[in-house]
This record gives sequence, structure tokens and C-alpha cells, in this order.
Amino acid sequence: MEAAVGMQAQSAPAEASVERPAAADDPARLAARVEAALISAERAVPAGRLAEALGLEHSQPVNEAVAALNEAYQREGRAFRVEAVAGGFRVMTLPEHAAFLASLHRSRSSGRLSPAALETLAVVAYRQPVLRAELEAVRGAACGEVLRSLMERHLVRIAGRAEEVGRPILYGTTPRFLEVFGLASLAELPPADGAPKPGSGG
Repeated sequence: MEAAVGMQAQSAPAEASVERPAAADDPARLAARVEAALISAERAVPAGRLAEALGLEHSQPVNEAVAALNEAYQREGRAFRVEAVAGGFRVMTLPEHAAFLASLHRSRSSGRLSPAALETLAVVAYRQPVLRAELEAVRGAACGEVLRSLMERHLVRIAGRAEEVGRPILYGTTPRFLEVFGLASLAELPPADGAPKPGSGG
């Protein structure tokens, strides 16, 4: 009898850990699940992925949950909100706290991008897919080490190879680039003189 009781006690936590999916007709519970998922994620999470994990047929309830969370955050004066970046959602601090956070994390200043890296990244962002030769022609300087650094930071990726002699590598930005700069897509890049946005055909 004691052994049977012991087995039941051991199995209880496993049974308690099995939870039903958050239903769309339970907005508060759904919002709590979405919030938990976004806070625990290291990258932006697509609405479709959240909907699938929550057992929902479509992503509209997820979008509504995000809107409800942001309304609550604003009402409570929280320092963050859920933003649409890189094709998904991510919890981000409000812009007005940027200076304070920069001061708080001054020890990380060595991880900031150099002017050369920022310039190279800008050229890649606006001209992608772009060849290294094009980058160096625009910047007037070698870009090999800078490109390597940007790829190590997951801001630039190999986007393919050009259809020309030698099949040189083409470079483009990554979803991480969109997250870092708070962009939902490349279409949100600010206008730049003489640099058509990617995909504009210019």
C-alpha cells in the first residue's frame, strides 16, 4: 500500500504539468501565454508560430492578445511593449529609456559597431544582394574584415552567388539586423539618397 501511494505521489507532478491549450475564448489566459512566450524568447517570434503552439487555427487571436498586452503596459506605465520586428513579435524597452540603458551597460561599449562596420552595414542593407566588390567601390576601402565581423554578429549573411564569372558571393542582411534596428521588414528602412530600397527594382 505504501508503495502504491508513493507511485501516485511521483506521478502527480507529471499529470499536473499537462495543460490544455490556451483557447481563443479565454483572452486573459491567452494573453498571459503570449506574454510568457515572448519574454522567454531570444528572438522575435512569428504570430503563426505562436498560434500553432497555442493550438489556434489562425493568428488573429495572437494579434489581439498582443494589442491587449500593449494596452495594459501603457495603462500601467510599463517600460516596455511588444513590437513587430523581423516578421514576428518581441518585447522591447521604450525609446525614452535608451539613454539610461546605454549608460547602465557602458561596459558593453566594446561590442558596439565601429563607424566602418556601420557604413558597410548600411550599404549592404540598401543595396542587397550586393557583391563585396560593390561594397568596396562604394566605401573606397577593403571590406573583408568588416564583413567577417558583421557575419559573426549575425547581422550580415551570404545571400547567394552572382550569375557571373567566378560566381562571387552576394551579401544581405539577416533577421537579426531587423531586430537590432527595430524594423518589421526592409521596407521600413528610412530613405537614403541614391540608394533604392531592397526589392524596389531601382
